[in-house]
Amino acid sequence: MAAVKHVTDTDFKTEVLDQPGPVLVDFWAPWCGPCQMLGPVIERLAQKFEGRLKVCKLNTDENPKTAGRYGILSIPTLILFKAGQEVHRLVGYQPEAQLIQELDPRL
Repeated sequence: MAAVKHVTDTDFKTEVLDQPGPVLVDFWAPWCGPCQMLGPVIERLAQKFEGRLKVCKLNTDENPKTAGRYGILSIPTLILFKAGQEVHRLVGYQPEAQLIQELDPRL
């Protein structure tokens, strides 16, 4: 079972930018309702794409430096990185089927 990795300002470069394969980062906060709804969907995506996609979560309240670097103004925001570069961004809650449709061809 694939686990979702919680990342911080400190380890973001190592865990996300330095990874050779695709990494999906969920920028979220505990007080955000849509973020809470998205949480279980993110867990299922980590399982569905295990071996093809690394899935991480970054708490924007606790890690403002990284959130600011990527211009996160609304949460939840999902950013797909490949080889350290942003390749796709989704803002707001998305149903699981929609996320799979957006992510699958980009992996």
